[in-house]
Amino acid sequence: MQTGLSPQYNPKEIEDKWYHVWEKEGSFHSVPDTSKEPYTIVIPPPNVTGVLHMGHALNNILQDILIRWRRMQGYNALWMPGTDHAGIATQNVVERELGTKRIKRDHLGRERFIEEIWKWKDKYGSTIIQQLKKLGSSCDWARERFTMDEGLSAAVKETFVRLFKRGLIYKGTYIINWCPRCRTALADDEVEHEEHEGHLWHIKYPFKDAPHLFLIVATTRPETMLGDVAVAVNPRDDRYKDMVGEILTLPIIGRDLPVIADEFVDPSFGTGAVKVTPAHDPNDFEIGKRHNLTPVVIMQENGVMNECAGDYEGMDRFECRDALVEELKLKKFIEMVTPHQHSVGHCYRCHCVIEPYLSEQWFIRMRPLADAAIKASQKKSVTFFPERWEKIYLSWLENVRDWCISRQIWWGHRIPAWYCQECGEITVTVDTPVKCSKCSSITLKQDEDVLDTWFSSALWPFSTMGWPAETPELRYYYPTSTLVTDRGIIYFWVARMVMMGLEIMNHVPFKNVYIHGTILDEQGRKMSKSLGNGIDPLVMIDQYGADALRFSIIVLTTEGQDIKLSESRFEMGRNFTNKLWNAARFVMMNLEEKTPEEVHLAPSDYQFEDKWILSRLNTTIKACTLYLEQFKFNDAAMKIYDFTWHSFCDWYLEIVKIRLYEPVSPRDKKVAQTILANVLSQILHLLHPFVPFITEELWHNLKKAILENKITIRKALQSKYLMCNPWPREEKQYEDAIAEENMVVLQDVIRAIRNIRNKMNIREKQKLNAVIAVTGDGEYDLREHSGLLKRMANIDHLEIGRDLTRPANSASEVIGKIQAFVPLGGIIDPVVEKERQLKHLQQLENHLIVVRHKLENKDFVAKAPAHVVAMEQNREKELLEQLSKIKLILKDLG
Repeated sequence: MQTGLSPQYNPKEIEDKWYHVWEKEGSFHSVPDTSKEPYTIVIPPPNVTGVLHMGHALNNILQDILIRWRRMQGYNALWMPGTDHAGIATQNVVERELGTKRIKRDHLGRERFIEEIWKWKDKYGSTIIQQLKKLGSSCDWARERFTMDEGLSAAVKETFVRLFKRGLIYKGTYIINWCPRCRTALADDEVEHEEHEGHLWHIKYPFKDAPHLFLIVATTRPETMLGDVAVAVNPRDDRYKDMVGEILTLPIIGRDLPVIADEFVDPSFGTGAVKVTPAHDPNDFEIGKRHNLTPVVIMQENGVMNECAGDYEGMDRFECRDALVEELKLKKFIEMVTPHQHSVGHCYRCHCVIEPYLSEQWFIRMRPLADAAIKASQKKSVTFFPERWEKIYLSWLENVRDWCISRQIWWGHRIPAWYCQECGEITVTVDTPVKCSKCSSITLKQDEDVLDTWFSSALWPFSTMGWPAETPELRYYYPTSTLVTDRGIIYFWVARMVMMGLEIMNHVPFKNVYIHGTILDEQGRKMSKSLGNGIDPLVMIDQYGADALRFSIIVLTTEGQDIKLSESRFEMGRNFTNKLWNAARFVMMNLEEKTPEEVHLAPSDYQFEDKWILSRLNTTIKACTLYLEQFKFNDAAMKIYDFTWHSFCDWYLEIVKIRLYEPVSPRDKKVAQTILANVLSQILHLLHPFVPFITEELWHNLKKAILENKITIRKALQSKYLMCNPWPREEKQYEDAIAEENMVVLQDVIRAIRNIRNKMNIREKQKLNAVIAVTGDGEYDLREHSGLLKRMANIDHLEIGRDLTRPANSASEVIGKIQAFVPLGGIIDPVVEKERQLKHLQQLENHLIVVRHKLENKDFVAKAPAHVVAMEQNREKELLEQLSKIKLILKDLG
């Protein structure tokens, strides 16, 4: 028996080969076709600076499963790929690279620096795209987009102008999140908050008219007191009601500070009196507006103190903090210092501590956009999977603040606003204006700022389809079908896409949103460079193969839950692909005939096991399709895994061997071959979205074997490639609940006898006698299939009957209303076996004492790592189970 398949599966021999074939043949490409229903996914564009990590792998595997599945279902499936220009991140990367050559961007100037970034993008920007291909991503690469390509840039300008004209974009001076390292504003969502162990400084502010008296103010940021313009108390705080209207003197600086009353002040924080620094705190900014206070900016954009900081001018903000505290102590202005844990914002890109900063910026008025998005959710225009994420999404929309969209960097979409140098008029237009729209002056200067990266990303579902032009793609593919993304960008991206889709296109950008979990290490920690706990997917692909990686991750993906991952988890996927390969080799080797003849099956040709496997296949097709429709990826994968490994490989292949090797007739052998080929073909179809490479390779070899040996295939070999073949459909004629129920009983009985063989240490080849005692119905069904029972359990003499008496000196297993007895006489020596089992029992009991001693030690439980404690707890459970089994064996031995 020969086959074209290697004896061992080697993913390196097939994965690159098939991806190249699919790409060359244009198998991923989609064009508008009104005769077919579209199914569209737009990829969450990875940063152009990015390299593939496990989060990307999970996200893109999920998308690829959906797109391959829907393509096989007959949809005109488009997976739109592309990358994001990642403004701050990319600029930082290129600045660092230039820094190694001792070149600063300020020395180059804007135009030359942007040229350097484009050069870098052209050289390195496609790295992650090539890595996604290694993963098997079936994107329509002919349509690849970049958020700063010409078409998307036109969409960004058009959107900005429209929103400005509608009054939704405005410019104003407000407190924003400022990164002194990147020297740019950040949106609220771009600030990562961390708990810090800091201090609360209690500082004495003397009364102007009575310098020996003080009002004590508590702060976590003493350097900002240099910008104080008032001290605020709660109007209902009896401690301070007589002080409202008094004037204090700001220590060190000497500025007059009025004591004001404001409801915002929390009387329980610190002393109940708070410093008011409108230029450096968002809450103080609002207090300042309510009380007409003039803000004092004390820092430069790089975090260095300015002239308003007095003698501290030129110091870094944290250097200033230390020096100022020392001066306050020296001059007896510090009442006390207490430890204080508080949340500190950091830049999501460079991790620098964020500075609340008063600055003139561009904003989007979010309330009307958010209200429209909320209404869309109420109408179920957008559905979240799992459902719980919708509450988080809506909570953000309900509490949304205006979005600061301007960034003080050079790489990005420059704001299409021009300032007249004569009259100050701002002209906002898509095309560069020739003259001022108010005074006709030709002396115009474009705004230096660029737009937040997420502004262009928010337009992604329709800008990639050609908007603002009315393209065939836009009419056909928009709105898209499904978005697959991580929970971390629900606010950054999902909500903003919905708002922009409704505002610009008058339609939500997608119908379904699937939110997947986060990849963690096996201890439940986020993967990061600093912890050194990351797993490189490309290394895993090299070691195990892309299909093994894909299948392993999907099996672990439970309805949006976080995934604890270790390298050993990929062994499961490798073992499964090896099992599939070996099963396919066995089938194909046993399809070969010297003089093949075609046989068309009739219902009378099917043996019991044929009816069972076809019914199980039908059940699997139905369940798998339903699970995918519900975005239950791991349930779908496990359903196919269970059918392939257990039903097909462990049972059907074993049962059917006798019909291949010792057939009762040539026709019966052909029937078995036909069922094998058909079931394997359907397995490969079901598995293809999950493990595309191995299934394509096996299907091509199977197809060749089917044609050469004149096997009648259940589904015509319609397409050149498996990935373009139809998805299996449930077929009522193969439903056979009785066959499935009977097989469950047979399998339980066979397992019971195998268990007896195993626990009594009886060789597999040793023939046994067995007595099956049935209580109630079922006797007839077992007798009907006694031949299968005897073959699969290696039984010589089998007796089946109702309420049969247990034979002397026999081992037993109970299966519901059935008892299986195996007489042991002449097979084992009960005395020797009992002695062996007692010795094993003693070893296990001694081991259990050691484990329990550890678990009863409070110091061990409290101080040992959680996973070590859990390991010992699992060991205790395993030992108890083993002891229980041995005691049952000893009971059988008498």
